[in-house]
Amino acid sequence: MTFFHSLILGIVEGLSEFLPISSTGHLILVSELLRIPATVFSKSFNIIIQLGAIAAVIVLYWDKLRNLDLWKKLIVAFIPTGIIGLALYKVVKTYLLGNSLVVLWSLFLGGIAIIIFEWWQKKKVEPVDEISSITYRQALLIGLFQSIAIIPGISRSAATIVGGLAMGLSRKTIVRFSFLLAIPTMLAASGLDLVKNYSAFSTDQFGSLAVGFIVSFIVAVVSIRFLLGYIRNHDFTAFGIYRIVIAVIFYLVIFGLR
Repeated sequence: MTFFHSLILGIVEGLSEFLPISSTGHLILVSELLRIPATVFSKSFNIIIQLGAIAAVIVLYWDKLRNLDLWKKLIVAFIPTGIIGLALYKVVKTYLLGNSLVVLWSLFLGGIAIIIFEWWQKKKVEPVDEISSITYRQALLIGLFQSIAIIPGISRSAATIVGGLAMGLSRKTIVRFSFLLAIPTMLAASGLDLVKNYSAFSTDQFGSLAVGFIVSFIVAVVSIRFLLGYIRNHDFTAFGIYRIVIAVIFYLVIFGLR
């Protein structure tokens, strides 16, 4: 993996981590376009550079993260994904990460699901609430929705946001909770991958990780601020359409080249 590859993938990660379009799915597809081999390191790279985007959340939401009750809810929400992710780690990394077809179908069907959900959601009045209003039961259910995103292309953000909206939370509240839930989730996923594979990484590969981390952090700060501004006057229908279009384009490009 070259410096250029790390730079491009860092930008892709920072842009897509918190949007409902699947950062992992985009990293897999862009890696395919760049002809980056699906090695153990490249798969680990796509997981670990998410820490850069998570660092952006920590910096932007440092004040909220000093709330112990919030952390308790985040841990409760993380539990389902932690258990399922640990149990299926080998399956996901061996058979799903790097599988472009799985990503394309997940993007396509997920896009349709978002459009249908938003059409249904328009019939409801948007509530006004805060993160503190989220109950432990709701946190656990949001975590169950998040666990679906172990399938590349589903999107962790999309799963948690749709789950929260379906439970009656306001768009602003669930989007921010989704940002914060990424912290324990991605720390655990990246930590597990590092523990299992760090000894096989070379010095140059750690350099690639550093580049991806820094770039994803910078771009994620911009992406988070964009999304918070976007949801004031828009729903996620445009992201659903984007998912469908990008899935079709990538299918024609990737499989057309084979």
